[in-house]
Amino acid sequence: MNSKLFHKILTEFMRDYKENVYRLAYSYVKHPQNAMDVVQDAIQKALTKSDSLTKPESIKSWFYRIVVNTALDYLRRAKKLVPVADEVLEQQGVNDHDVIQDLHLSETLEELPMMYREVIILRFFEDMKLEDVALVLNIPLSTVKSRLYQALKILRINMKQEETY
Repeated sequence: MNSKLFHKILTEFMRDYKENVYRLAYSYVKHPQNAMDVVQDAIQKALTKSDSLTKPESIKSWFYRIVVNTALDYLRRAKKLVPVADEVLEQQGVNDHDVIQDLHLSETLEELPMMYREVIILRFFEDMKLEDVALVLNIPLSTVKSRLYQALKILRINMKQEETY
């Protein structure tokens, strides 16, 4: 694919999916500015690896994989997880019940091991097909399915335990 066509495809993709890409990066690094840095680094990497995109219709899974890998690289460099900023928590929900429920779900998601959390985020928050999740994470489809099953099982157990308190 020539570079002019690639730039056009990437530009259109970023225009249409910028919020999703940012949210994906944020789900890993948990800080607004760091998420923006991850997105910018991912765009730069995408521009240098344009020849690895063989089919323009698979740009979403191709670029999400770059974002995930860039976020993981960032976390390895930082060697720590950053807690959710207070101002982000304050922007959650309209009523107290929804806020508490959303916060509880967020906390429960954060307790999941990364291998389960990333499958949940990509499948449900980014609305990706299981096959695309497998492509983004570079793991077999069967692994995605088993991780999703285990993650949902853990989430159900944790959410039910909280309801009893």
